[in-house]
Amino acid sequence: MRGIMKNNSNSTNPDNTPVHDIPDIDIIDLENIGDEGFPAQAAQLAPDEDMVFSEEDGLDFLEDEEFSPKRNRKSGRSFKIVHILFFVCIFAVIALVIYRVRNWGVHVDLDEIFKDGPGTYDNTYDTVLPLMDQKGNIVQVEDKEPVIVAFGNAPFADDRDSEDNLCNIIEDMTGATVYNCSVSNSFLAQQSWLFDVEIEPMDAYCFYWLVTLATGGPIEPFYEQAEEALGDKLPPEAKEVYETLTTLDFNTVDVVVVMYDATDYLMGHEMYSDQNYTEPTQFTGNLEAGIELLQNTYPHIRIIVMSPTYAYAVDTEGNYVSSDMYTYGQDVLSTYAIMEWASCSRRSVSFIDHLYGTITEDNAKEYLTDNLHLNV
Repeated sequence: MRGIMKNNSNSTNPDNTPVHDIPDIDIIDLENIGDEGFPAQAAQLAPDEDMVFSEEDGLDFLEDEEFSPKRNRKSGRSFKIVHILFFVCIFAVIALVIYRVRNWGVHVDLDEIFKDGPGTYDNTYDTVLPLMDQKGNIVQVEDKEPVIVAFGNAPFADDRDSEDNLCNIIEDMTGATVYNCSVSNSFLAQQSWLFDVEIEPMDAYCFYWLVTLATGGPIEPFYEQAEEALGDKLPPEAKEVYETLTTLDFNTVDVVVVMYDATDYLMGHEMYSDQNYTEPTQFTGNLEAGIELLQNTYPHIRIIVMSPTYAYAVDTEGNYVSSDMYTYGQDVLSTYAIMEWASCSRRSVSFIDHLYGTITEDNAKEYLTDNLHLNV
């Protein structure tokens, strides 16, 4: 048994000073416990009627929206919606990943694609322009057999004395007089800004220095130094080209044709400079510098530039690979050709696109003796 004390009286001392009251004790039978775990007598202490609170009771916070049961229900629903959306997004991502993995790539049947042959290129960079004066007027061509000078490397230089040589074929088909000023193993982009025989003696035979020689530039010592430095490696036609360019009157020339193959690409020469379009150490810069010099000196000459034909790249194991997938220097071969077209457009000269128009990746095996040189 335990006692619960009650204070039922207010006692005072004889002098009316309060004294500590002795509370009454209610006896609670601990053996008589209710179902809720409380003594049965304790139930009598709870009010029988519902409790009602007013604002005076200090419970007006129950009316606050933050503590509103409706708000709590809304918050619960929002919480559930956010979680549902989160799981939906996760399942969507998983489903997408599974789909992409199962459907990665599409099988291509090359036999079906090429059943009618390799196809043709409908879009080339061919730009054929007439000769125009500084005012933009077309220059009338004299009715006579034209005189043509060809600059370049292997495409014009190979089999030089054969009737199958490209310059000789042009001469035979057109009735023109063709001066073949191409040099085998030469290239467009020179290796030093000013000729330095100790850096690269073959620079003397790049397009810009040959045009400089043709326009009367005092660079004869370059060729004396180059001959001495090259010795047995001097191209067999080098002296002939030198003699032609120093004796031919370019006032009688009607057309200059320029064609260099993919040697610059294969040697990793620089291709293009945004800072200087006529920088001679660049593939396109050397071309533009030569064109500019010709146009300023002999504005009556029509200039036609031809792109390289397709050429295979050679990997580290000596295998032929696509030149659109292999980079030696600044970019792939097709970019060299495209930037060459851009240079010609800037200078308003004709451009013939061989890379996409004649000898392409699809038919190169039929026209090349190796990865670079043309067959008959």
